[in-house]
Amino acid sequence: MNPHSPLSERDFESRASASFATPAPERKNIVTDAIVRTMRLAPVVIVLTLVVGGSMAAARSLPQASGRWELVVLGIAQDAGIPQLGCDQELCRSIREGKRKPERVASLGLVNRALGLSYLFDATPDVVSQLGSLNGGKPPSAVFLTHGHIGHYTGLMYFGRESIDAKAVPVYGTDRMSAFLKANGPWSLLVSRANIDVRVLTPDQPVAFEDGIRVTALVVPHRDEFTDTVGYLIEHGARRALFIPDIDQWSKWTRSIRGLVDTVDLAFLDGTFASATELPGRSTADIPHPLIPATRELLKGSRSAVWFIHINHTNRELGARDVARDGARFPF
Repeated sequence: MNPHSPLSERDFESRASASFATPAPERKNIVTDAIVRTMRLAPVVIVLTLVVGGSMAAARSLPQASGRWELVVLGIAQDAGIPQLGCDQELCRSIREGKRKPERVASLGLVNRALGLSYLFDATPDVVSQLGSLNGGKPPSAVFLTHGHIGHYTGLMYFGRESIDAKAVPVYGTDRMSAFLKANGPWSLLVSRANIDVRVLTPDQPVAFEDGIRVTALVVPHRDEFTDTVGYLIEHGARRALFIPDIDQWSKWTRSIRGLVDTVDLAFLDGTFASATELPGRSTADIPHPLIPATRELLKGSRSAVWFIHINHTNRELGARDVARDGARFPF
């Protein structure tokens, strides 16, 4: 199948789970073996239950397993979402007419329901519905911001007094990102009222969180009018994921994107445009991004599962098999 051909729901689910899934024959054998072992052990379990008796209450107090972590795609669109204002193409019209669903702004979540932990990468204008998808609509355990463009931090407003009036939600960003929030309203009000607790990340320095989660900020070249811009390396044990929704060009980066992608299991990368001429009356040189076909060629044969996000409404690749889909979940 060509990488730019449309992907059915079944094919998408298959590709999304391929990185960490147990092969079907193995799953069948695992289930069969488990049933046989259970039948053989049943008499032993009954005897132990009778002998141990009251020790069951004590067993309940033992620490529980950490449960499963999942990366969740919470949106795939460029900052302004899909449809955008002023868009009169068929895609936008069909959404306004209710023929297909809108696309939420690009964001990634990391969740462990057993531990009650959830982390949000970028606070978009769609953050209310995105947190609903991630954790049932509660403030996250922490937010990681990439930069100061409208689709990446303005969702913080929903943590304020006019909404949930949150209590000290940890918000991580670079020194410039943090200083911007503290010095400019209305974000400074969130800081002074302790709705958010702004914490500075040092690029290239991993920060450890509960259950072995590690997050590292990686500075990337982008239009840094108010803040600098980062992507994130997310790690849990041997598993690694890369989140870079915005970058000017891979060639401008001091790192090798191919070299970095080859070290991770999942890569969620800037796929804003497919063509340099797709914006009517505007030049993509004014808002540079790597083009999806060029990135595909650059990463051809990589060991990583590469997913494009941050898709503009003009992008003809929306729906391609390597464009992420909102709601996709990846065991992590």
